[in-house]
Parts: sequence; structure tokens; C-alpha cells
Amino acid sequence: MNYQELADKIKIWAKELGFQKVGICDVDLQEHEAELQKWLDAGYHGTMDWMARHGMMRARPAELLPGTVRVISARMNYLPPEAQFASNLDNPNHAYISRYALGRDYHKLIRNQLKKLSQMIEKEVEQLNSRPFVDSAPILERPLAQKAGLGWSGKHSLILDKECGSWFFLGELLIDLPLPVDTPSEDQCGSCKACITSCPTNAIIEEGIVDARRCISYLTIEYDGVIPVEFRKAMGNRIYGCDDCQLVCPWNRFSELTRQNDFHRRPTLIEPDLIELFNWDEDTFLKNMEGSAIRRIGHRQWLRNLSIAMGNAPFSQTMIESLEKRKGLSSELDEHIDWAIAEQLMQAEEKSRIEIKRERLIRIVQKGLPRDA
Repeated sequence: MNYQELADKIKIWAKELGFQKVGICDVDLQEHEAELQKWLDAGYHGTMDWMARHGMMRARPAELLPGTVRVISARMNYLPPEAQFASNLDNPNHAYISRYALGRDYHKLIRNQLKKLSQMIEKEVEQLNSRPFVDSAPILERPLAQKAGLGWSGKHSLILDKECGSWFFLGELLIDLPLPVDTPSEDQCGSCKACITSCPTNAIIEEGIVDARRCISYLTIEYDGVIPVEFRKAMGNRIYGCDDCQLVCPWNRFSELTRQNDFHRRPTLIEPDLIELFNWDEDTFLKNMEGSAIRRIGHRQWLRNLSIAMGNAPFSQTMIESLEKRKGLSSELDEHIDWAIAEQLMQAEEKSRIEIKRERLIRIVQKGLPRDA
């Protein structure tokens, strides 16, 4: 069989299936094992126990599918025309949701397309042992993507491509065919540290090393406990994930828009008002988040995240009343609600002091007295 010809066909088929770029690499990730173990030993994975449980399997794709000799790494853009980054992040009364989660859950869509790609390959070779993955197994997808030429690992640990930045999903298809491999991507971040300095919670502790326990994406999505007070103010109005490190990245000036309508912002999340989202009962939450990645955190964690954003929002008596009505669901949620109410009341007091000072200044000016009178 002409494997080079087959590899060329695979890349054509992949684009027909909606992928923007595909690369092929071998399965040797031995050079990443020590780094992975060091990260785990430091506890940077937080409560994501499965990362430690699977250990070095993450760096050994052939253990996931015996006989695997190649990985087809594919990317699919998710940036829509109406990204509305600044309008939501800059409005403290609106909820900021990470761009990747505003549309439909990408896992099933990409996995289905990878399955179709596998079927196309199988028709060509008659017999194929393959398995698709989209965040669904312990596998180091980013080192594989870099090895396959899809981009390099930035200082924020995400994959960057000079042609399109970082707004894309990754998926892998493990196969048992000795296809020719692509040239790995080289690091092109240079001396830029914008992602490191922009992180609201200083989660990027070294170049390429993220302490998940400090990361807003981890805290709002993966972590279901009490969010440490030290991070609550820094979270601002981010209720599901965080895009700050990507928003400041110079390479994202070249981002390509998605061709998938499924990744466009769903109507219920257009200008999402904090109070309105917080007032959703569980049935409304499940209905409005149907088909969304957000659904998996559950209604109570949704309320937890929103309560922190409400504590960071400008004072509103309506907001305090909404928070009060939610008390009693759980002690953990109550702790965040009490914090939010206290923050709201502090803002009310500050607002009152400013108003008193302002009125005093007006009276002084009207009387023609010096301002320090």
C-alpha cells in the first residue's frame, strides 16, 4: 500500500468533514513523562484525581489501543462571528462564559466526525483498528498535536498555530497503520509573556506550567467545592471558564472563524444577565443548557459560580434579594451566597459614603467656600 497517498487522502477527507487542519505523528511521548509526573507530584491537578489515577498512560497511546502506531491529530475552529468578548467581560452585570462553551458541546460532534474519518480509511484499507478521542481518555493531546504539526504549546500550555491562533478544539484518532509522520511545530512565542501576566489568579506559575488549583477554568468547571476567598474577587463575572490568556495572545489576531453553526452563541446566552441566570430553577437550567458542555457542572455549581459574580457586581437591592431567596439549598452554596451579600452590602456602604461626600462638596461649592472648609 502507498501510505503517503493514503495520508494525503486522509487530510482531504478530514477537511471535507469540517476539520481545518490534520497532522500525523508516532506515539512516542517518552520525553513528556518526567514532566507529567513532576506536575502530578506537585499537586497541580487539584481534585482531578483521574489524572493521577491513570498515571503514565496519558503519555502512552498504545496502552489505550494496543497495536497503535500512529495518531491522527485534528483541529476544528470554534470562534464565531459574534464572539462579543469585551461586551460581556467588561459588563459586571453580565455573565462571562468561556467562548468554547457558548454553543453546543463539541465532544460528540468532533467524535462523530472522527468516526466518519475512520470509516473512510477502513474502506480504503479493508481492515483497520482505530479509536477516536475527544477529551474522553487519558491522553496528552497537546504534545501529540505539536508533534503532528498542528501548532506549538504556548506559555499558557494551549496549542498555538501561527495561521489561526488558539481558538480551536482538538481530537485524536488512534490507528494501527504506519503512515508517514508530519514535521513537529516549533515554538514561536519568543519573549512574549502576555498570557502569564494577564492571568487574573496567577495560575501560570512557570512558562507552560499551570497550577489548576489557581485557574478560574478549573475552579468554575472541574472543582465542585468551596472556592477559596482569595480567588473570588479575581474571578470577576467569569462564571464558566476563563479566556484571558487567549484574549491577550498576539497570535490570536490571526484567528479563523468557525464554519460550524453549532459553535455559535446560543440565544439564551446573548447578553446573559447575572440575576436572570441566577433565577433559573433547575428544570430551566437543564432545558436551556441542553446540548451544552455547561450542563455537566449541574445547577448548584452554576448557582455557586453566579453568586460569586453577583458579589463582584455593582450594588443592587434586587441582586441581594435574589441571593437571599437561594439560601438553604446547601451549606457550601450558602457560604458563597453569604460572601456575595456581604460584598454587595460593602459596596452599598461605599456608595453611600461617596454620595454623602459628593453632596457635601456640592454644598461647599454652592456657598463659594474653599473645598477644604
